[in-house]
Amino acid sequence: MINRLNDWRKQYVSDRQFTLALAFVVGLLAAFAAFVLHGLIRQIERLLTAGFDIKSFNWLYLVFPVVGIYLTSLFVKYVVKDNISHGITRILYAISRKQSRLRGHNTWSSVIASAITIGFGGSVGAEAPIVLTGSAIGSNLGQMFKLDSKTMMVLVGCGASAAIAGIFKAPMAGVVFTLEVLMVDLTMASLMPILIASVTATCLTYILVGSDSLFHFTLDAEWQVERVPATILLGIFCGLVSLYFIRLMTACEGVFARLRNHSYLKLILGGAVLSSLIFLFPSLYGEGYSSINILLNGRTEADWNTILNNSLFYGHGDLLMVYIGLVLATKVFATSATNGGGGCGGTFAPSLFIGAFAGFFFSHLWNVNRVSIYLPEKNFALLGMAGVMAGVMHAPLTGIFLIAEITGGYQMFIPLMIVSICAYLTIYIFEPHSIYGMRLAREGKLITHHTDKAVLTLMSLNSIIDRQFTPISIDMSLGKLVNVISMSTTGFLPVLDKAGTLLGEVDLNRIRNVMFRTELYHHFTVEQLMTQPAATLGVNDPMEEVMQKFDETNAYVLPVIDTDSHLIGYISRTRMYATYRKMVADMSAE
Repeated sequence: MINRLNDWRKQYVSDRQFTLALAFVVGLLAAFAAFVLHGLIRQIERLLTAGFDIKSFNWLYLVFPVVGIYLTSLFVKYVVKDNISHGITRILYAISRKQSRLRGHNTWSSVIASAITIGFGGSVGAEAPIVLTGSAIGSNLGQMFKLDSKTMMVLVGCGASAAIAGIFKAPMAGVVFTLEVLMVDLTMASLMPILIASVTATCLTYILVGSDSLFHFTLDAEWQVERVPATILLGIFCGLVSLYFIRLMTACEGVFARLRNHSYLKLILGGAVLSSLIFLFPSLYGEGYSSINILLNGRTEADWNTILNNSLFYGHGDLLMVYIGLVLATKVFATSATNGGGGCGGTFAPSLFIGAFAGFFFSHLWNVNRVSIYLPEKNFALLGMAGVMAGVMHAPLTGIFLIAEITGGYQMFIPLMIVSICAYLTIYIFEPHSIYGMRLAREGKLITHHTDKAVLTLMSLNSIIDRQFTPISIDMSLGKLVNVISMSTTGFLPVLDKAGTLLGEVDLNRIRNVMFRTELYHHFTVEQLMTQPAATLGVNDPMEEVMQKFDETNAYVLPVIDTDSHLIGYISRTRMYATYRKMVADMSAE
């Protein structure tokens, strides 16, 4: 059926028209997935916490998060049977190493897993799972219709932009997110599909849930030029908070990674940390969007003190700043414990959460100490959301447009820009890559907007290896070597031992002076004639390093070996540059 449909569309529908149609479908499906996920989270959370007394602590906070990550780990282990954590990093890896191919289960598995995790209190966000879901929908539609890798990349970007647009009703933020975080270049060939997917998802979300924004915000006081110094300082503060978040998150992930073969130890450690923190600070339960709304809408101490509900701090308004500071400091531990213990969720919502708390903490501390001009706390909580998001994701434009769109806070556009830029410039000093890209960047597998580096990242070393070679032994005589040369089609012969280990190579250009002298055929062996290659390439070497070795040695061909020094094949300079030029041309084509 699919094959007949594909044959028909190739005959009557152009590739560009078909891509636009698929972008529309991806937008619909991604928005519906976001609607289902948030509906599931709300229903689970309402079912579990509806009867809680806001005036006292609740012991069940010690139970629900552990149950949630345990159920999620069982679902992943026995149903999904694949790793679905680090959703956005997984998308970046698929783009750079798997020709934008994501597995079929990614279209639904993250929705179920993250709904269980977050509904039961996991201190993570639903955005990364939905972005993975939307991207997987685009990828699998592309695979179904056998589209090329370039179109597949566009469809993956459509899914990601539709997911963000659908969740937040923020079409521009969805487009910019795809540009900044997924590094999909917005050429004319890719801009229109991504816009269609983003707008489609936004419209469907309006139809499904109405016109209310995810966060409710009304401007408390118009922005004033006199607040520029404070806004710059907030941006720097958000950059440092982002650095704290990234570094501590990485350290905590390292601890859980060492327990990868001890699932129950991971569950015990992650569950104990998460449930204890939620018991002490209920604001850490789930995505924490209700707490953000308190900070964005509160005007008085009484309003802000409602954030202390359900906690040991209830009724102690004098400890509000202590509570805010502790929540700000411990959110990263709660997020790490959730994912490390076996839960499923992203860092998108935690960055918004930490940003709101950081902005409120900064402005309230400023106002308490009566430092010059008054800073409206709710406005600065909003600015903090943009600042920390810009720092954690290395995406200042996403921070600006997302916060402006989801809150209707376009009147704050200039301070949003100032905070986002300052936060990004601050963290860039310490971390050149986002929390999503840093793992891949260390391995040389991260796509960037630098065309040359992007092409080298997309190039597959495996695809340009010539595996057709004629091996010879080290004790072979010159006479037998000449006989092998007569049947060989290459100008070099690898010398291997019985295990296939590369010992050297014989270059025909180097032995021309003896190979035609028959009287020497029994006087020379391969061991006397072979030389060492100018350099060797590892099977896992990044293409940028491969190019560098060719430039340094000026070699025509170089051998590729595995980790045990066994010969895999050869890469020729000619084939490598031909592939490189073709990929540059393909990327530049509209």
